[in-house]
Amino acid sequence: MMTRATDHVLRNARVLERRRFEYLFGSGDADAVLTALLPYRNPDGGFGNALEPDCRAPGSQPVTTLNAVAFLDELGAVDGDLGRGVLAYLVSVTAPDGGLPFVHPSAEGYPRAPWWRIPDSYEGSLVPTANILGLLHKNKVDHPWVAAADAFCWRRMEAITSTHPYEVLACLALLDHHPDRDRAAAFATRLGDLVRSAGLVRLTGDEPTPEGYTEGELQHPHDYAPRPDSLARRWFTDAELDASLDALTAAQAEDGGWPVPWLHWTPVIVHEWRPWLTIDALLTLRAYGRLN
Repeated sequence: MMTRATDHVLRNARVLERRRFEYLFGSGDADAVLTALLPYRNPDGGFGNALEPDCRAPGSQPVTTLNAVAFLDELGAVDGDLGRGVLAYLVSVTAPDGGLPFVHPSAEGYPRAPWWRIPDSYEGSLVPTANILGLLHKNKVDHPWVAAADAFCWRRMEAITSTHPYEVLACLALLDHHPDRDRAAAFATRLGDLVRSAGLVRLTGDEPTPEGYTEGELQHPHDYAPRPDSLARRWFTDAELDASLDALTAAQAEDGGWPVPWLHWTPVIVHEWRPWLTIDALLTLRAYGRLN
């Protein structure tokens, strides 16, 4: 598995994914990852420039900046200079309701995936806000933005009656690291009940694909619980999770990479996403002791 994955990354990955792969699975250096991340950073402290392959706009975007924060977290560098720049950017683009928009209007006029729609009103979304907030809580970041974003996320989460997989993942990213563990665990139980009752997880392979998603994009148990200590691990039986991890292992292609399960709206996103998703798959398999 690792031999084929290594070959895939070396043949196909951007410099950033090569450096992340070397750091996470070899003897790579954290500074090399930071250096590879810098070209995607903008003067406002946010990140753009197609770091997130589905948005080709140069300007900073909340979701793209989220990915940068996740990489900084891998390196233990959230509290460094780049992380402080991110906080300044977050303050500058936060909506009046305390949340970050899913797509900032700066993406207007640039190629992007069809789901990267600029909303009619400037308001917060749980997808970037809860994801970023979870990483800041994980790293014990003390900043005024954190309290306002926390209030926004709880208001939105507690009002949920229906949802979609990417919003669920965002909620989990916050719940897994929220300092109020009792409140987080209680809401995670409610969220898991909703995920199962609404058919938002692929357990048998016979579940219908939700509207707006491609075949195979519906999340598996391991997507919701990429680590054994995730709150979402409680949503699934051992047999369900084992079957999910078996499916993840089997999804590795002949060339060593994992596929892009969502719409291939332009050829380059397949080339750029596959090494990224390969790293994600390997991290999940390693967390469950399945890496070989």
